[in-house]
Amino acid sequence: MKKRLKREIPFHLMLLLPMLFLAVFSFAPLFGILMAFQDYMPAKGILQSRWVGLENFDFIFSLPSTRQIFANTIIISLGKLAAGIIVPVFFALLLNEIRVIAFKRTVQTIVYLPHFLSWVVLANVVSSILGFDGPINSLIQSTGHDPILFLGSNVWFRPVIILSDCWKEFGYGSIIYLSALTSIDPGLYESAS
Repeated sequence: MKKRLKREIPFHLMLLLPMLFLAVFSFAPLFGILMAFQDYMPAKGILQSRWVGLENFDFIFSLPSTRQIFANTIIISLGKLAAGIIVPVFFALLLNEIRVIAFKRTVQTIVYLPHFLSWVVLANVVSSILGFDGPINSLIQSTGHDPILFLGSNVWFRPVIILSDCWKEFGYGSIIYLSALTSIDPGLYESAS
């Protein structure tokens, strides 16, 4: 028993640093939740600010736009979830059917690239594409229609958010699904056909 404990001490010490990181970056910030129930004053800090209970929540839920904010949050989250599953699976199925390996890898690399870009860079790209003078509006104007203010429209707000997230992340998801598809035994395809 003593010998086993002595042998395990280095492993327990190895866990010390990750546990410290977990405590500092995951558990310590939870103390800030108290601010939601206080009339928080930065000069007084969390411990000296006046306790107001659920007053802040009453104020938020009394605002007229709260219902719209919650609806947007739920609809956008469900849209991202649906697009984040359907598009990568469909694209992985399409990639799985490509037999020219060089073309397949090139396409994978191109669609995987936005995953590595920050949201700041992608926001600039999206605003350039969908801007009032962008290529989409130039195409719309060439067909004789008025340009659309995509980034300032209530109608286009949700689709732009959902599609930009899908564009950024579907390459990563499709590679995950593609790796699952390539692990399927080819003999199963033959027997199914």
